[in-house]
Amino acid sequence: MKNISEVTEFILMGLTDVPELQVPLFIIFTLIYLTTLVGNLGMIVLILLDSRLHTPMYIFLSNLSLVDCVYASAVTPKVIEGFLTGDKIISYNACAAQMFFFAAFATIESFILASMAFDRHAAVCKPLHYSTTMTATMCALLTAGSYTTGLLQSSIHVAFTFHLSFCHSNVVNHFFCDIPPLLALSCSGIHTNEIVLLLLAAFNVAFTLLVIMTSYLLIFVAILRMHSSEGRRKAFSTCASHLTTVSIFYGTIIFMYLQPSSSHSMDTDKTASVFYTMVIPMLNPLVYSLRNKEVKNAFKKVAGKALSSLGLVT
Repeated sequence: MKNISEVTEFILMGLTDVPELQVPLFIIFTLIYLTTLVGNLGMIVLILLDSRLHTPMYIFLSNLSLVDCVYASAVTPKVIEGFLTGDKIISYNACAAQMFFFAAFATIESFILASMAFDRHAAVCKPLHYSTTMTATMCALLTAGSYTTGLLQSSIHVAFTFHLSFCHSNVVNHFFCDIPPLLALSCSGIHTNEIVLLLLAAFNVAFTLLVIMTSYLLIFVAILRMHSSEGRRKAFSTCASHLTTVSIFYGTIIFMYLQPSSSHSMDTDKTASVFYTMVIPMLNPLVYSLRNKEVKNAFKKVAGKALSSLGLVT
């Protein structure tokens, strides 16, 4: 690219320059990252091992866990390295790669969440037709569509961003290579980039939220029509975990991206970014495991078999 001769590396300012906070933050974010990996990889393994969880809902959940692992791994290790060594330099190509993987899998997550809402709608509103609606083919199409959309949109973001010239400065006022702080460094015209960013982000949020809100509106109506209190409780229980995840994820995404660049405060954006790059990927498996009876039962079954094979229980 033509601007490689102008900037060959970037300097990430990180979350804070206060020396006293480097070690505590290193410990905190290392624990968060390890919890994210253990929780999400554990969820994937649990779903693979228990045949009772080989249903559309848990197929989507395993993909959600995979997505969380990848986009947390695109950002968090570099942040941890910065706290430990003080090295905040990232190469031009590594910056582009970090942006690509983060943008791709954050977008994929939004479409996976929408697919999960559609699945819950089919299960609650049309239980008799659920097996014919959520077929293996339908699950594969929804999953493949989510990944294709995310990878395509991320390619567009990276191409538009790294086509710019960065000649004013190479100091990124953020802890990872996100789009808004890189646009702030460019000495090229960024009007087109801002429009592309806003349109793609608005499309993702509007489309996926429309699917989610429509699905849950129909679910709510169906629940109100139920005569059995046990049926209502079960329906609410199957949706509660997903709604919790959706609320946290979309709240931070809307705050971060659907505002004019003139309204951006990088310090505020950093705080919001911590939630959707590090905290949300850690919370998702905890939310689903703690609130989901089937997951807890599967964990007890797998843990029991493991302990039995080791001779610790009989």
